[in-house]
Amino acid sequence: MNRLKIAVFFGGYSSEYSVSLESAYSVICNLDREKYEPVPVGITEQGKWYYFGGDAEKIKEDSWQQDESCVPAVLSPERGARKLLLFGDNGVEDMTVDAAFPVMHGRNGEDGTIQGLIQLAEIPLVGCNVLASALCMDKDRAHKLAELAGIRVPRAMAFGKVYDLHDVIDFAETTGYPLFVKPVKAGSSYGITRVPDRANLMEAIRLAFRYDNEVIVEEAIPGFEVGCAVLGNNELITGEVDEIELAGGFFDFTEKYTLKTSAIHVPARVDQETSRRLKETAKVLYKTLGCTGFARVDMFLTPNKEIVFNEINTIPGFTEHSRYPGMMKAAGFSFSEILDRVITLALE
Repeated sequence: MNRLKIAVFFGGYSSEYSVSLESAYSVICNLDREKYEPVPVGITEQGKWYYFGGDAEKIKEDSWQQDESCVPAVLSPERGARKLLLFGDNGVEDMTVDAAFPVMHGRNGEDGTIQGLIQLAEIPLVGCNVLASALCMDKDRAHKLAELAGIRVPRAMAFGKVYDLHDVIDFAETTGYPLFVKPVKAGSSYGITRVPDRANLMEAIRLAFRYDNEVIVEEAIPGFEVGCAVLGNNELITGEVDEIELAGGFFDFTEKYTLKTSAIHVPARVDQETSRRLKETAKVLYKTLGCTGFARVDMFLTPNKEIVFNEINTIPGFTEHSRYPGMMKAAGFSFSEILDRVITLALE
């Protein structure tokens, strides 16, 4: 039986380039080699594309670009061709791929851009489509849709680079401190600031604008953050709900990838009924925003057990120690089985 060739895209012109390398390494190493042949396609921080045929360890170490196996490459947009074009010393060669798996976080990887190219070429896409990816990346518009579905969202104000500072200050004063200032479209907590008072507001806004052309000011929700891994197209499966325990501050980039002072509990330390409600809410949000394949739904749980939507990560961290695989593992799914299922969903 011929193995299916899975194009695994990693890296990218994004602030989350290094996170992508970790995730892609884990995906490539855990693909069932009896069924799948990974075809690694690396995109540099400058946006150059290469087919990479070397040792996966070099992806993890970020030395892959220097490997002699690298060949300039591009995905053919020709409808139904399903080809990766390789520009080697002997001219252009092509390699057929059976599915495409973008393992790229943040801008240009998780926001619908690369998904658009893959769908234009009619290559089976692992994960969410263009619309769902773009919507979930946009915190403001995702919240508006969630609210229409009857799910509570934080009070918030979004604005572009031309804005009235007095309106922002009025919103902040009315909402009350502390509050959060975030880029509308960014991941891994880049550009997010917990603002304790008015004196720190402008600095937080300037930082957020470094990562996006829109900023959102959002109320702080009391309680703690929980997540739910969802897998499926029509019939949905959830992992066990997880819980983020913080010693202080918020779950910023450092805490997400080092757990220096925080801890993640799987399953979450909540009662069975609350866990059930969280899973059902995650499914509603997943469907409301048009997700397919897989995604991680992040929510807040208030002291009175009210569920508040935070965001959906359409390409969550995919290392063996990341939250999404951890939640699915707690529900009985191995890492390789998760990968097999998401690829199978793409091929449906």
